[in-house]
Amino acid sequence: MAMRWRIGAVTVTKIVELEFTGGTRFILPQATREAVRDLAWLKPHFMNDDGQLVMSVHALVVETPTRRIVVDTCIGNDKSGRMAPHWNNMQGPFLADLAAAGYAREAIDTVLCTHLHVDHVGWNTMLVDGRWVPTFPRARYLMARSEFDYWRGAPQGASQAVIFDDSVAPVFAAGLVDLVDTDHRLCDEVRLTPTLGHTPGHVSVVIESEGVNALITGDFVHHPCQMAHPEWASTADFDPAASIATRRRMFGDLADTPTLVIGTHFAGATAGRIVADGDAWRFVA
Repeated sequence: MAMRWRIGAVTVTKIVELEFTGGTRFILPQATREAVRDLAWLKPHFMNDDGQLVMSVHALVVETPTRRIVVDTCIGNDKSGRMAPHWNNMQGPFLADLAAAGYAREAIDTVLCTHLHVDHVGWNTMLVDGRWVPTFPRARYLMARSEFDYWRGAPQGASQAVIFDDSVAPVFAAGLVDLVDTDHRLCDEVRLTPTLGHTPGHVSVVIESEGVNALITGDFVHHPCQMAHPEWASTADFDPAASIATRRRMFGDLADTPTLVIGTHFAGATAGRIVADGDAWRFVA
């Protein structure tokens, strides 16, 4: 059964593509078992008893009174040229799981990519008769203009160029992409906020409805351990110094407020609140 949260008149539904334990050093090399083992609050959702981190790749469907928005579209099936070998030529049940949660792909009217990395754009497209076609044919695909322009200029043959070619360019060619500012408002309840550093045009998603607030992080934070250590930059960060500054700013702004924080790669409970913890922060799931 899909996990759901209610934020006023808005419902957020989590659709998991992958969840994995360990093997996270490729993205957070400083988060060794020794370094995280004392962070007992990470257990059981975000770390096991052996100090291995638990992470997730999932999409979040944001349903408002007027919109059905998919935030980030995971890795996708049939994709090749991915740097993580087990992400190549996947054959997972993501679309079936999405439909089982009440969201047939034809019923989605908006796809929002917080940024254009491999695990956030994969289901933008699907393979049909040897061609990449838009998975959500009735949706507008929203991307930050600065993000799109940067990755469109990636050198041909680079790994990101392959991702752009099979998961971004086809929806652009189909005329379904809207390039927006990093503070764009999608509807009364949903707007973007810039959280730069991980990529040049990275955004997070702010939900405000009936006096209740939530934030979908995107990848300005990959794992709750970065709340205890905001200086732990991801290997995938475009500008590590900027990503560290963004984490400190966002954690400081969110700490000890009622805002529900929904982590784009947070496994298990996935959502919770940030609280101050000495000179840093921790996550209460």
